[in-house]
Amino acid sequence: MHTVADILVEWYERCGRSLPWRETRDPYRIWLSEVILQQTRVAQGMEYYLRFTQRFPTVASLAAAEEDEVLKLWQGLGYYSRARNLHAAAKQIRTEHGGIFPKTYEGVRSLRGVGDYTAAAVCAFAYDLPHAAVDGNFYRVLARLFDLTEPIDTGAGKKLFAALAQELLGDAQPSAYNQAMMDFGATLCTPTQPRCDECPLAERCAARAAGTVAERPVKQGRTHVRDRRFHYLHIVCGDRTVLHRRGAGDIWQGLYEFPLVETDAEAHELPQTDEFRHWVGDEWVLRGSVDLPKHQLSHQRIHATVHRIEVEAFAPAAEACAVPIARVDDYAVPRLLERYLLTK
Repeated sequence: MHTVADILVEWYERCGRSLPWRETRDPYRIWLSEVILQQTRVAQGMEYYLRFTQRFPTVASLAAAEEDEVLKLWQGLGYYSRARNLHAAAKQIRTEHGGIFPKTYEGVRSLRGVGDYTAAAVCAFAYDLPHAAVDGNFYRVLARLFDLTEPIDTGAGKKLFAALAQELLGDAQPSAYNQAMMDFGATLCTPTQPRCDECPLAERCAARAAGTVAERPVKQGRTHVRDRRFHYLHIVCGDRTVLHRRGAGDIWQGLYEFPLVETDAEAHELPQTDEFRHWVGDEWVLRGSVDLPKHQLSHQRIHATVHRIEVEAFAPAAEACAVPIARVDDYAVPRLLERYLLTK
């Protein structure tokens, strides 16, 4: 009798997607693809993967890059901590591993920003080490296949699913098994409208038999979303404008933006606070304000307005820099400001 792994691998050999990071055993490129595809759809991630591998074909070239260049190349993908961790880990490989990508699970897991899933995926795909790379597709497929009610967002749930995924791996080829499970969840056993009639595991699916497919997997709680009100000051003097680099401890660390005044009020009007005067001084003219589309992050919802302000001279602000308007595109900015700049 065929095992679950056997059935999945047979299905994958017939129906699996052709993707560039599956055509290589280079651990660097596999790792790069996994980092890019966190919180990112394959269709969007493909463009970034190709761009990164063209600019940084090796881990050594990435380690030698400036952070600003890495962030600029990452612009639009969001979750910028991934890019900073990617760059830091490349440097770590250079200094701690002699420039050679680690070849053990423990070595890969020790890299900056690498968790259990990514370490397992790299080791399985690059080295065929027997690790199940449990991602959201794994959770969904296993929860339905065995009709599991254990929440996937708890410590106990994660241990249960990891152990079950590892048990099902058995003697199957780790690379094929993991890729099969990922593609199966991404294309067949999807979050909504799964194609159960085409499923090679339909006769074994406990959730299908119980009529609970739509209820699996189970999550314990919802994420609290915080609303924030941003007022960006697009300060213009002649052919130059002002950019400010975001510091640590908040979203978009290391990215550039216009000077920002954050308020608690819902009002869209320009907040003429001490912080505002710090940026524009006493002589200024408001040329218009633009409300940007609501920007949704995983735990935050950003309501932003850009106020275009003309000044005769820039106010002294050591933490900012005046740059030619024509050169603003050279700087990595948050996605919501990138959209604003595309209209200018």
